[in-house]
Amino acid sequence: MKICEKIINCFCKIIILSLTIFFHSDISAQQDFPVKYLDSITEDENNDRLLFPSLVFIEPIRDEIYVISQNKIILYTSDFFPVFTLTKKDGIENPYGLTVDDRGNLYIAQGDTQHYPKHRISVFNARLKWERDIYLENFDGSDLFIPNNLAIDSNGNIYVTGSYFPGVIVINNQGKILDIMIVEEEGEKVKLDYATIDKTGNIYLVSEEKGHIYVYDKNRKFLYRFGDKGGCAGKLSRPQAVSVDERTGMKYVVDYMRHTVLAYDANGKYLFEFGGLGWGEGWFQYPTNIAVDNKGRIFVADTYNDRIQVFKPEG
Repeated sequence: MKICEKIINCFCKIIILSLTIFFHSDISAQQDFPVKYLDSITEDENNDRLLFPSLVFIEPIRDEIYVISQNKIILYTSDFFPVFTLTKKDGIENPYGLTVDDRGNLYIAQGDTQHYPKHRISVFNARLKWERDIYLENFDGSDLFIPNNLAIDSNGNIYVTGSYFPGVIVINNQGKILDIMIVEEEGEKVKLDYATIDKTGNIYLVSEEKGHIYVYDKNRKFLYRFGDKGGCAGKLSRPQAVSVDERTGMKYVVDYMRHTVLAYDANGKYLFEFGGLGWGEGWFQYPTNIAVDNKGRIFVADTYNDRIQVFKPEG
């Protein structure tokens, strides 16, 4: 009898927990967030669902939206209409990150596959046709380096972060290595996982391990850092990416483990956060990337909910 009671009690607890999670995931409209949910991007031009979208990138001139969804790159207009998809037949097999230069050329960081045994940066022209591949070689650690994130400055130089390497490789658009940026704290090299560059040329480097974002000017001179490591409100547990609202200077950081987006002012002071673990509008499940367009709209790669959520700041 006692065994049966224990089983029943356990079953009831599971039901209560499930209902709690269910209702938690569907009450986002009742939350007083400083941002407003606008829409979700969930399909490509063939009405196929997004699968684990890992990156969202906004092309700054036309506000076109690029999404990496598994082994595809999908292009959307600024009003979220899907227009084109790059797939295996176009040379896309294992994309990690991408950026676009001022001429519309697309640079894509790709991992190795059976057909392409070397990690590379694939270059596509403005008509989305493959032109060449760039291989990063001949530096200490290049044999293990896997490029996974790209950012480009106003001179066309590309900043590359990657696996098994602590720094940021700076190359020109032909692949020549110009510099290697290294961040040190307490005499140790900091692992850098993501880079982005704003319109003023400031460079933002994310360290998931440290829970910090390091900011440098266009000459790669250190300015300041922001973000504090932790697992509670206002802290960064596993930050994945940062994006800047060019209109206000506000910075948004997406946190994979806390399922949140944290907002900071132009000087890096923490302001608020939104999100949390859930499935409804305004909630996230292991988000991995973020981008802000020229209108201030915030795009979040809500990876394990198979969608890109779009928000707009209130006020």
